[in-house]
Amino acid sequence: MGTRPSYDEYFMEMAHVVSKRSTCIRRKVGAILVKDKHILSTGYNGAPKGLKHCSEEGCIRKKKNIPSGERHELCRGLHAEQNAIIQAAVFGVSIKESTLYCTNTPCVVCVKMLINAGVIKINYSGDYPDDLAKRMLNESNIKIKNLNKIKPSCY
Repeated sequence: MGTRPSYDEYFMEMAHVVSKRSTCIRRKVGAILVKDKHILSTGYNGAPKGLKHCSEEGCIRKKKNIPSGERHELCRGLHAEQNAIIQAAVFGVSIKESTLYCTNTPCVVCVKMLINAGVIKINYSGDYPDDLAKRMLNESNIKIKNLNKIKPSCY
């Protein structure tokens, strides 16, 4: 019998499992919003409900050779963090004072949403190249923690 995982290990591994549902061609991301050790919502990156996935349509950003972390508006998909926020809203679940577990650091668009939604902590395991997002997080009251040493056992 293995060692029981810490809550950080437990939720980060779940974020990695959620990322497996992603339909993004370039980067698979999973996000979980947690409060009081309970999952409030989950999200992964991909096209809006009912629309063709990037795996079917192709990737606009890849075709135009747009580097990661730039020109977010040229993407069919929503980010994992955005989908987690939207899922909570659809089901009437407040995410105020919650913690985000995400397989990557959020982009600036997601950071602004997380700040205004009242998220108080972000735990992540991979980096995303967005300097403005990092600056805005530093200005905010959100605590951020790198959990990249936690390797999911689900792979």
